[in-house]
Amino acid sequence: MTTLFTRLINGELPARFVWSDPQVVAFLTIAPLTPGHTLVVPRAEVDHWTVAESDLLAACVDVAQEIGRAVQQAWGAPRAGLVIAGFEVPHLHLHVFPAWSLADFDFRAVDPHPDPDDLDAHAEKLRAALRHLGHHEPIPDR
Repeated sequence: MTTLFTRLINGELPARFVWSDPQVVAFLTIAPLTPGHTLVVPRAEVDHWTVAESDLLAACVDVAQEIGRAVQQAWGAPRAGLVIAGFEVPHLHLHVFPAWSLADFDFRAVDPHPDPDDLDAHAEKLRAALRHLGHHEPIPDR
């Protein structure tokens, strides 16, 4: 069964992509914990990180690390949060977000209705930070 994330990856639904390579994509979540909250998702439909092939999981973690560096730089955060929860969509995804405290990890505090203009600005800010860190090819224009 095609997942919501596969539909986003295939362009059937809109998303704010900040990374796209042959194995992994990353896009802003529509329910952010903090500005720049990004989901790192393999193109392959894998339900859970414990069943992912090692090389695919490693590719996801590598992209998450680069996104983490960029969110720290872009928002001046002391840490980048990384969470693999897996309850929302049955498709492996890593949550990466700027974090200032443990309170930023509380998923009960997501913004369920963020301003679309803010999300657009956050996506562009993150793309700019990724380019500043030397990434160009995997960063989409929009």
